[in-house]
Amino acid sequence: MTQLLTVTVWNEYRHEHRNPTVANIYPKGIHGAIGEPLEANYRVQYATLDMPEHGLTEQVLNDTDVLIWWGHMAHGEVSDEVVERVYNRVMHGMGLIVLHSGHFSKIFKKLMGTSCDLKWREANDKERLWVVAPGHPIVEGIGEYFELPEEEMYGEHFDIPQPDELVLVSWFTGGEVFRSGCCYKRGMGKVFYFRPGHETYPTYYNENVLRIIRNAVEWTKPSTRPYPSYGNAQPIEPLN
Repeated sequence: MTQLLTVTVWNEYRHEHRNPTVANIYPKGIHGAIGEPLEANYRVQYATLDMPEHGLTEQVLNDTDVLIWWGHMAHGEVSDEVVERVYNRVMHGMGLIVLHSGHFSKIFKKLMGTSCDLKWREANDKERLWVVAPGHPIVEGIGEYFELPEEEMYGEHFDIPQPDELVLVSWFTGGEVFRSGCCYKRGMGKVFYFRPGHETYPTYYNENVLRIIRNAVEWTKPSTRPYPSYGNAQPIEPLN
């Protein structure tokens, strides 16, 4: 029997405790809404900011195939030691899915090497997400576009490196557009940034959003290829 992939869903879990609106929308936390639909196909574990080592111990990360990251109000509270630990795991092959305001997380900015800044507005904008790479596995089962009736607006310019592959572009009621589904390779690992998911909207119950996250788990999962060797090397052929 094939061993199930292990998916770790990380969430600050702060808004749910401080904002009754968020608590009402996500009674099991944003991480619960994201993770529960994955439990039928994966081994899912959860980690939050206020757990020891933010729930991301060496043991947890070494056991993680794909890490899903949601953060917003407390990026600065994530310890640099844990960020370095996550970074090293991505470079060695762990998949990373960064959601919504995780664009400002320490780990995403470290992997991108840029400010990751953008324009934003909270005004109940409709978001229309267009599939711009219809053959990509992350958008398998998604139509030409889908809509979210209310979302926070993110607008260009999004200060990120040119994505290796761009699979989704968003349009908002106010006229802005945004690169909302961005794929990268870093070391042996794959990184997917996915834009929707403001905490005061029920975005993580949307079937298209959940399907894209599930597809992204499959796309970012580690390969079976061994990690490359570096440093001093003996010759393959005899030296004269």
